[in-house]
Order: sequence, then structure tokens, then C-alpha cells
Amino acid sequence: MSNQHSLVLENISKAFTQRGGTLARVNAVDNVSLAIDKGEFITLLGPSGCGKTTTLRLIAGFETPTTGRLLLEGKDITQQPPNKRDMAMVFQSYALFPHMSVFENIAYGLHIRKLPRTVIQQKVEGVLDLIGLQGLGNRRPNQLSGGQQQRVALARCLVMEPRVLLFDEPLSNLDAKLRVQMRSEIHSLHKRLNITSVYVTHDQVEAMAMSDRIVVMNSGHIEQIGRPKDIYRRPISRFVAGFIGRANFIDTMAEAVNDDLVTVLLLGKTLTVTMMPTAKVGDKLTAVLRPEGLELRADATLKQVVISQAMYLGSEVEYIVSTGEETLIVIDNDPRASHIFNEGETVGIDFAAETVHLLSN
Repeated sequence: MSNQHSLVLENISKAFTQRGGTLARVNAVDNVSLAIDKGEFITLLGPSGCGKTTTLRLIAGFETPTTGRLLLEGKDITQQPPNKRDMAMVFQSYALFPHMSVFENIAYGLHIRKLPRTVIQQKVEGVLDLIGLQGLGNRRPNQLSGGQQQRVALARCLVMEPRVLLFDEPLSNLDAKLRVQMRSEIHSLHKRLNITSVYVTHDQVEAMAMSDRIVVMNSGHIEQIGRPKDIYRRPISRFVAGFIGRANFIDTMAEAVNDDLVTVLLLGKTLTVTMMPTAKVGDKLTAVLRPEGLELRADATLKQVVISQAMYLGSEVEYIVSTGEETLIVIDNDPRASHIFNEGETVGIDFAAETVHLLSN
């Protein structure tokens, strides 16, 4: 990946006027800054109403920012219309022309550019081969499966050879199994073509599986930017920790501090955890424990918990347990290698210090 930024958002805001008794301006996007490298796959992730789709529409040119500017390879494109931005978008609804064949749908943009027919033929056949739809060029969209229609929508964008490829929740209309297949195909295509890509989704697993970096958004602003592993293991806020994956939150306090090492008491266990930025003795903290980092054992010397619920899911067992003060989620990722506990049993709970992440309150 090059150090040169392909796309830059500088202090972008977008305000809409909300009508409801009194007029009020609402910032759907609030002072967002983001630099995307050439060939990088960035995902805008967050709940409904967080501003991710509006941000994508600002990048595409479908909306104009209230303040701030956008740069594409160093050129200010803030006021450019969508057709001048050298970008292409894969829509959630596929947006295929029902009266056109697969070939005609893919070739549509090339005809607008008035390319020679021989060049169009070569480019469309090449992209059909790339996405695995050889021999289907004469079919209409209604003769294709949902996954095939999504491939056509992707091919229509790829054939234009855009500098930036935009995805607006493209897999949300597919069933679960097909979503997994398509996200794998999109990931592989990106690695092969190295096109700068901005992807919008509310699906955390989708974002983790496909992205070079994830931009977690909340209430119109960026909550955290980082690699999937960093976002998951080192969330900077309770919102991020709770939105990316599943998490248990336990209130605790800094018992001792030595540089970036903080000693806390958790579930009857005293342990020292690295924390940045560090805390002061007596500070109230929140410990984040991922369900898969907790272990249940028939060991009376450990902190005892009661199993309220046990759900066998094949590849894992999910437990809901009670300590008396807290209710926790515990996931055993290898039920074949361990005893499966029953609801109502009292067992010991354990965890390692490296599985704990501390947040300031």
C-alpha cells in the first residue's frame, strides 16, 4: 500500500433541516476527517443513523457538505458532480436495468463514454470472466440469482476502472450463507485489483472480515479508526467495545499504578493490566472482558458462578452466568474438548490478564 493518500475528507460536516413543529438543523455528519491510502479497503461501520451512509453519499457527490472539503489524489472535488469524480458505487438494491441483458447492463457506462464497440466487447467479456459469469451475458437480471445480480452490479462498476469504488451495504439483501460467499469474493477481488474502496455496513463481522481499517461511527462523528484486530482488542470507548463483537463490562478501580501497568480486582482475582492512557490510584475503571476470553471450570478455588442458561450451538457453547453482582456471557469455542455444563450448575470462572482491556469511566 502506498503512503500517498487516494481520498481525503477534511473536517466534513453535513447539516439537514429537520421539520417538526420548529425548524432545527441536525448534523448527520459532524466534523469528520479521514485519509484513505491508495488501494486501501476502508469500512464505515455503525448503527442506523450514525452518519455512515451520508458520509458515503458525500464522497460520491450525491450530497454536498455543509462545511469541509474532499480531495481525490490531491484535487479538490467538493463541488464536482458525481459523474466527474471517477468513482463507482455498488448499491444495496443492485439498481440493474431490468429490460437490459447482463452484457448491456455492464456496458452501459462504457457506451456513455462513447468507447468503440470492440473495446466495449473486450472490457465486458474481461470483467464477466473476472467475476465468474462467463456465458451469462445474454440473460436478463430476473433470470439470475441474488448473488449473480450482485456480481453484475459489481462488474458494472469494475468495468469503468474507477479510482475509488464505493459500496452501500451491498450484501444486506442476500441470505446469510450467500453473504459469507460474496464478502469472500469481494475481498479476493480487492486484493487482486487493488482499487481504493469505501464500504458501508452495520454488520460487524462483515467489516472485520474485509477491511484494512474500520471507521466506527456514532452520532455523526468518528468514534475510532483502526485495524480490525486493534478495534476489537483495544476499543477506546464502551460504545466501540459493545458494538464490535460482544463484551462483558465490569466496574472496577485502580488499586495500584506503575507507569502503564494498572492493578485491579476483577471477579475475585487481583491482576495487573497494561493501560494506555494510564490511570491514577483510586480511579474508577471499566473492564472489558470478551466472552471467549472467559473460561468455566469445575474448580472450587475459583470465583463461583451459577449457570443461568446454556446454549449448544455446534461450534461453540454460549453460557449466561451469574456471579451474584453481574451477569456475564461466556463462550466456549471448542465444546468437543471440554465438559458441557448444565443450567443450574455452580462452577468456577477464570480468565487471563491479557484478555482484559481497561477503559476510563
